[in-house]
Amino acid sequence: MSDYQMQEVRVSRIETITAQVKRFTLTATSGEPLPAFQGGSHIIVQMRDGENLYSNAYSLMSSPFDTSAWQIAVRLEEASKGGSRYLHQKVKPGDTLTISTPNNLFALAPQAQQHLLIAGGIGITPFLSQIPELEHSQAEWQLHYCSPSQDNCAFYDELLQHPSVDRIHLHLSSAGTRLDLSRLLADVEPGTHIYTCGPAVLNDAVREAAYLHRLDSNTLHFEQFALEDKSGDAFTLVLARSGREFVVPEEMTILQVIENNKAARVECLCREGVCGTCETTILEGEADHRDQYFSDDEKASQQSMLICCSRAKGKRLVLDL
Repeated sequence: MSDYQMQEVRVSRIETITAQVKRFTLTATSGEPLPAFQGGSHIIVQMRDGENLYSNAYSLMSSPFDTSAWQIAVRLEEASKGGSRYLHQKVKPGDTLTISTPNNLFALAPQAQQHLLIAGGIGITPFLSQIPELEHSQAEWQLHYCSPSQDNCAFYDELLQHPSVDRIHLHLSSAGTRLDLSRLLADVEPGTHIYTCGPAVLNDAVREAAYLHRLDSNTLHFEQFALEDKSGDAFTLVLARSGREFVVPEEMTILQVIENNKAARVECLCREGVCGTCETTILEGEADHRDQYFSDDEKASQQSMLICCSRAKGKRLVLDL
């Protein structure tokens, strides 16, 4: 189970990047440097708004070689649960936020001979912290960044001014330069690792193109913080310690059912299958894993699950709660 430590930071600067994206610069309240981190790392940001407590995961987008401050970029989601709206509308420079120590589920593969980075929308953020590492190690890399238009393309100008702009390819649907994934992956050289961060439709398209061209699945890496579908068939949930049974409806998660019925105390920071804090042991039944925390082997073992997003494969699931 993941072990996050929380700390207070100060919001030292807020920049409007696009109509929907803001960049937040965070510094230690003590004025000391923040802890070191690796490119691709994320933090959990906790926000208290009256009686509501929001908890969201955001990639660190600043350089790992500068720990004087951390930066995150936040997209205002139309169907926001409250976190992105709170950051956009209520947080001001000088305010403090509670954040976790960094955790990395999207690290660069040290054995890779080349690195192919594919971003969609706000999925550009983890790559902005990985590119300095790639440059520092003199690695071979390319970035392909997909966006509907220049106005919606976060950090468009900064990317065009990057010293390695020849490695950066911007694909704007409005300009007719959409990325041809099949063509791109058809030319992948042996030893290349492919990293994708963006909406589910992009991740799925990369998987399909990689399968079509018979690429090794071990060279594919994905990240997607906002799970677009946590629904599924209803099933019976049994909490072994108390013996209580509940029906988990199609549109609710296990965690929501437990919390609504005050059936057990479960810690969960991200609620998106990223942080691992709600990991729960499976005693009977199989999980339909939808998280990004477990490896494929861990998911196949069916020993535990993240109850904030994953569901039951069958009609009955018994958990050690």
